[in-house]
Amino acid sequence: AFLEEPGLEACTRLRRILCSGEALPYDLQERCLARVPAELHNLYGPTEAAVDVTSWRCAPADGAGGLSPAVTVPIGRPVANTAILLLDKRGAPVPLGIPGELCIGGVQVGRGYWRRPALTAERFVPDALSHVPGARMYRTGDLARWRESAEVRGDERTPALPHSRTFVVEYLGRTDFQVKLRGFRIEPGEVESALAAHPAVREAVAAVREDAPGDPRLVAWIVPAATEAPPPAVLRAWLAERLPEHLVPSAIVALPSLPLLPNGKTDRRALPAPGAPRRDERDFVPPRTPAEVTLAGFWREVLGIERVGVEDNFFEIGGHSLLLAKVHARVRDTFSREVTMVEMFRHPTIRLLAAHLGASAAAPTMAQRGLDRAEERRASRAQPGRRGAGR
Repeated sequence: AFLEEPGLEACTRLRRILCSGEALPYDLQERCLARVPAELHNLYGPTEAAVDVTSWRCAPADGAGGLSPAVTVPIGRPVANTAILLLDKRGAPVPLGIPGELCIGGVQVGRGYWRRPALTAERFVPDALSHVPGARMYRTGDLARWRESAEVRGDERTPALPHSRTFVVEYLGRTDFQVKLRGFRIEPGEVESALAAHPAVREAVAAVREDAPGDPRLVAWIVPAATEAPPPAVLRAWLAERLPEHLVPSAIVALPSLPLLPNGKTDRRALPAPGAPRRDERDFVPPRTPAEVTLAGFWREVLGIERVGVEDNFFEIGGHSLLLAKVHARVRDTFSREVTMVEMFRHPTIRLLAAHLGASAAAPTMAQRGLDRAEERRASRAQPGRRGAGR
């Protein structure tokens, strides 16, 4: 979303950009380095270990320090007083290039989960490789591997290995169904349990899908308890009362039954794509004014759906804060006026936003801009897409 902004090349006083919360794709690294005259650092770390435990200073493809271009950028090397261990299922270190579970040792490891002794015992385990009596390490559930790099920087505390080579960690994904979405850690089981508690739902499955490149969405599939499934809006309202906003699926699909594997477990790969959210034909109101037609085009492009009505709520038909930032950039450039993200959140339908743009043709004063920006900062803390728990 940041790279959508015009004039980034002029940000000469910006020194460093720190990226964390999700895996950093290689092409996004290249776009950032090409546009912004600042250092780009890729960080990694969960909340259970004081948030950040590794770091990597990104470099362009022609100077990647002996690393060939990859799907994701390395998460780097451990910070001071921290140990990174990649272990197999027996708890033994894995060789170079072999995937293993990423475990964290050192002073940053937390004490455990509040009032959850069973989960604490499962994740915070004795560190048999440490020389410190009673030392523990945190099992992240992340999958990673060591990669070799010819790059040695003077400011790094990790000692060089033979032949002036060092190891860096490459993040590969999760060892379980836990996923990250827009910086938030998501346990699909939480969503499934909350949905299954609804009296009209017999079974539920949740997962993150990326049917459109670069746009992952949390999707749920349900089997209704009766012949007719409750409307998705009803289920979303049910979940919103019980779960944080980032755990409310953007799409809920009703199925007569869940696809199963031969062993009786749900075949998650066979779950159908959600497609565009269904809307009652009687509720569809087409855009009429030039402003509404223009805004509807922006929504169709960003959301990847064929038809948008002026009464459709952006967040109820698959939108989220990062996609809204893309719409925001198009609105600002097309309507030639400064529109804050707070205004976009306050007017989530095309009808409301078009009316607001028409009624606010005059440019805001400098004082009003300052108030809007202060309110935008406050509102952004409560919106999805901000950095939550670290990876």
